[in-house]
Amino acid sequence: MNNTPENGKDFRFAPLTISNADFVRLAQFMQSNYGIDLTKKRQLIIGRLSASIRQRGYKDFTQFVDHILKTKDQDEVTLLINKLTTNYTFFMREVDHLEYFRKNIIPELVRRHQRDRVLSIWSAGCSSGEEPYNLSMYLFDYLGSQASQWDTRILATDISAQALEKAQKGIYDLPDTIPADWKRKYFRPQPDGLYQVVPNIRNNVIFRTFNLMDRIQFRRKFDVIFCRNVMIYFDQPTKDALVQRFYDATVPGGYLLISYSENLGQNAPYRRLAPATFQKGR
Repeated sequence: MNNTPENGKDFRFAPLTISNADFVRLAQFMQSNYGIDLTKKRQLIIGRLSASIRQRGYKDFTQFVDHILKTKDQDEVTLLINKLTTNYTFFMREVDHLEYFRKNIIPELVRRHQRDRVLSIWSAGCSSGEEPYNLSMYLFDYLGSQASQWDTRILATDISAQALEKAQKGIYDLPDTIPADWKRKYFRPQPDGLYQVVPNIRNNVIFRTFNLMDRIQFRRKFDVIFCRNVMIYFDQPTKDALVQRFYDATVPGGYLLISYSENLGQNAPYRRLAPATFQKGR
């Protein structure tokens, strides 16, 4: 059957409409379970979800929202997260930030941990993996021949299983911002023109699925937490609660680094060291 009318337009995947009730139900579900604030994202929801909802056999948003709220179907939750957030990152992102990490934070941590030689670093909201691999390269560069004598493994978490699947493969189209010596040392060219992160750097990152709305109960507290370009999806109360959980999970004197486009709020427990860079009191 031909679904295209005489004027040539195909309406099979025209955007659906979402009622006020369904919009509120979906926004509340994402807020309470994942911290994602969709209260001003009605058109984004319609634009990014309409075709996928139809392709999956739902006749409208009501049927889709009913199913999500009743079952918390992980496949559909994954669809929501992947469609409504942007897993966009790249190597050397906010490079001034990374240079502060290299020049100030790494030397201080190495001095602090001369005895145990164990660093505890968390890339929270790591997306497709560029950030934790980038941090590993900085650490390996600084430690040089002593790198094998240190445990510098980085915990890298994200709520998106799809993003983590790409991250674990470590295969990328490299930007020009990658230093030439890093391209030689830390990447291997692939037949298709892409590059794969070398095994010792890949092995330095532990990828895990984690929802930042959950309690933080990892084995060790962290010397450094990177959470960049994640809190842009949260409202202020959600950000404040998350920052407090980060603070509780940070060692005295440890650091929190966020994006330049984010802020911690007026009552944040950390003290500010530099733009988007904060430290817990000792």
